[in-house]
Order: sequence, then C-alpha cells, then structure tokens
Amino acid sequence: MRYPRATGTSTTGHGRQIAVVGGGVSAVCLFDALAESGGEPGGITVFETSCQLWRGRAFQLDLETVRVNIPPEGMSLRFGDTTVFREWLADRGGGQDYLDPFCGIRFVPRGLFGDYLAESAMAILAKLRQQGWRIHVVRESVLSASRLDDGLVLETEFGNEFQADHTVLCVGRGKPTDIYGLGDAPGFVPEPYPLSRTLASIPTGAEVAVIGSGLTGIDVVLGLAQRSHRGRIRLLSRSGVLPMVRQRPFSYDLKHFTPETFRAIAARGERIGMDDVIAVMRAEFAAAGEDLDAVVGEILRQEHEDPVALLRRHLAEVDSSSLGLRILQRVVPVTGPDVWPVLTERDKNKLIREHYRAVMSVCCPMPPTTGSKLLGLIDAGQLEVGAGLQDVEADAGGGFAITTAGGPLHVDYVINAVNVPADKIPAKAEPLISSLRDAGLAEQHPRGGVHVERATSSLTVNGVADSRLYALGDLASGSLFFTFGLPSLVDRAYDIAGAVTQEPHALQNAA
Repeated sequence: MRYPRATGTSTTGHGRQIAVVGGGVSAVCLFDALAESGGEPGGITVFETSCQLWRGRAFQLDLETVRVNIPPEGMSLRFGDTTVFREWLADRGGGQDYLDPFCGIRFVPRGLFGDYLAESAMAILAKLRQQGWRIHVVRESVLSASRLDDGLVLETEFGNEFQADHTVLCVGRGKPTDIYGLGDAPGFVPEPYPLSRTLASIPTGAEVAVIGSGLTGIDVVLGLAQRSHRGRIRLLSRSGVLPMVRQRPFSYDLKHFTPETFRAIAARGERIGMDDVIAVMRAEFAAAGEDLDAVVGEILRQEHEDPVALLRRHLAEVDSSSLGLRILQRVVPVTGPDVWPVLTERDKNKLIREHYRAVMSVCCPMPPTTGSKLLGLIDAGQLEVGAGLQDVEADAGGGFAITTAGGPLHVDYVINAVNVPADKIPAKAEPLISSLRDAGLAEQHPRGGVHVERATSSLTVNGVADSRLYALGDLASGSLFFTFGLPSLVDRAYDIAGAVTQEPHALQNAA
C-alpha cells in the first residue's frame, strides 16, 4: 500500500515531511531541537518497533545499580542549556539518594534518566503539535528507500510506503556481538540488559564469567552483587583494562585547546597532524602548570599495569590536587569533535588503531562509588579481573570452558558484556542502509557507518551532501568519531534541525 505524503513540501505552504527512523534517545534530541528551531511546522513520522520507545536500549527500566556515568549537567536534552535535567531531578526530590560521596556528583540510575526521556518526549511532542506539527508514530521497521524527485519513498516491513522530504536515521547501536559463537548454548546470556530480567535466572551460587571489562561488564558485576550473588564472578577480556575513575570536579576554563581554535583551522580549509594537536595541548597544560607527559603516561599504563592495582590508585586520587587528568577529561568531549574534522586521514586511522581504548577511558570513566564496590568484591575474594581472554566454548557436559593466557577456566554461566562497537551498523538497520548504498544515496565509510557532512550530518556520496538524508548517532561515527554521549547527540540534532527547517530546500543529489 502506498501512503500519500502526510504533508506537502515547503513550497505548498503545508511544511515539510520529516521521517525519523528510530525512536530512541537520538529521536528525542531531534524533537527538542525541532521544537526550539522556530522553523515552519510540517509533519514528523517516527518509525520504531521496540517496546522501549524514547528510552532505547541504554535507558530502559532496570536495577538501580545500572547508573549513568556523567553529571546531570551533561544529560540535558536542550542545546545550550545544561540545567534542564538537573531541574527535572529537583522537581522529583533532587536525586540526593544518588550522590556519590567520593566526588559529590549525582550519578542517577539509567532507568530514571529513561523516565526523563519518556516524559520529555511526550512534553516536546505536545509542544510540536501546539506549534502546528503533525506527529505520527509507525510501529514498523523501514527496510528500504528509493529516490523521489523531491525526497524519498520509505518502504516498511509490511510493504507500506511513506514519502518524506527529509529522513533522519536514528538507528542506534544495536546489540552486542556474539564473538565466540555461543548462540543459544544453555547458560549463555547474549544481551545483558535489562539486568533485572537476565540475571533473575542465574542461581546465586553459580560461577559466572562476564565477558568484557568495560562499563557494561561492570554493570553486570554490580547487578549480580545487588542480587546477593554468592558464587565466584570473573570479569574477563583480552586486555583486562578497566575504565578510569572519575575525579572530583574542579572548575577550569580552557585557554588554548578550545573548540574555537580548531574551528578557525577548519574555516581556513587546513588539515593538521597529531603533532600539531599535541602542541596545542601542551600549551593548555603549561598554562595550567601541569605536565602533559605525566598524564599521558598514566593513561597508557592501563595496557600494562595490573588492573586491580590501577583501580586502587585511581580511587586514591579522586581528590588529587593535580588538574591534569581533569583537563584531559574536559577537552576530549568538549573540543574533540572540532579536532577530528581537521586531522589528516592518516592520523585519524592511527588514533583509532592505537589509542581508541585510551580515548574511551578518558571520555567514559566510572563513578568512584562504582570503583569502590568493585574493589570490595575483589578484596572479599568473590570477583576476579582477568586479562588474556582467548576463547570461550560451550562444554558438552554443561557450563563453559574458557581459555586465557593464564590457563583454562570453567564456569556455569557466561554473560556477554562486550561493548557494541560504535562503527557497527545494527542488524535491524542493515537492509535499509544496504538499499541506500545500492541506490547511490549512501556511501559506506571505511571506519564504519556512512559518510556524512561535518556541518549538517547530511549523508554524502563522493563528497556531495544530500539534504534528503541525515544520520544522528553512531551511524556517523566513521566521519565524526565523537557520536557517543548525550552532549554530542544534542549538538548534532541542533545542526540537523537547522538544516531541515531553515535552510533552502535544495536537493544537491536529486537525480
């Protein structure tokens, strides 16, 4: 069945039709940006089949131990306003129960933040309707797209067709990869979330291996502890590296390594190498009286030092007087998105190949209370953190045989907590992305996802931007790299909203 265009194009006076493929966090960010844009109202059609509408995988209702790892000021949906989520919390008692005593930051449960997303989505959509927008939610997957003279035709899994002037791909990350091919082996948990459901079937006395030592793996360990698990827990990965521990915040204004510094380079059409970036960073650290080499050395030691010893030291340095690590933790998410576009391709590839884990550790540290709980489990002899993971196989006699550099292990249950790669296209989105590539509407990026334009996040083919198509979130990771975290989503949503509501409706790729 072919559905007629829900609204006309801007030239008809009825506004533009915007299709949003995906109804998670990215979509909510886009809604708020559209509501604040002041653009001519039109129609918005959202395609989402998940029962976690507006929450996505990350912020569904779950155990209280599953927490966000950044302060409330970094969790606002509103571009340029860091107070929105903090005020939402204040209206509900302030979230003081979630105050981390080590660093004074409130790290709220991710399910509570999901409540904020769901409530905000309803309020924002109501605001959009008041502005004259027409909103439709279609509980069908989009499988393909084809060209239309002034837009696209999207076809769903049930053969229904929808026309849109602009389509925004908010497809998220998908689910973890089953690296060791364990499939439906008894005792294997391929997707850990929600922990409230997946951990309920694991006997409290069972020996459990958690595969992946990042924030997801730590969620699983603390979830087991909250459920009074008594059996031995092994947190295993190839590297054994744990996230760093967030330090107590300290007010600091960047002086050299600012977004404006690198935007000026981009405006001149220049490309720079990592040596140039490091020189600016050295100037920033020198202005603060800090030693860059000491901080970089500390981060790189993660690959070689015992993870438990490193965790102890990082916990002891939560109140460190040194600003070095805090400066680095500020400049990477704040200025990093503006550094990335001006780097040479060679240096981009080298950074990902050699330093991706270090960058993620700086961007995504664990709350100190989380580190303290891990250390308590380690000291009690219940938790073991191990490196050198090589293979996991289902044992014919039950349980799992695990091969590590330190020798073989046997456990009753295996929980897959491998972080979903940012550059991986979710399986549910593959048919749509493939159809876009086949139609010449998208170009696969060698670092993952699809090529997009820096300024607007519109998809590009052979370097030419197409105002019909935009990617918001990890689908743009090859071109933009910094696609993770709410601040990045909010910034990109603002750019996209400006492009589709205020820019001339010119289709550079219409053919």
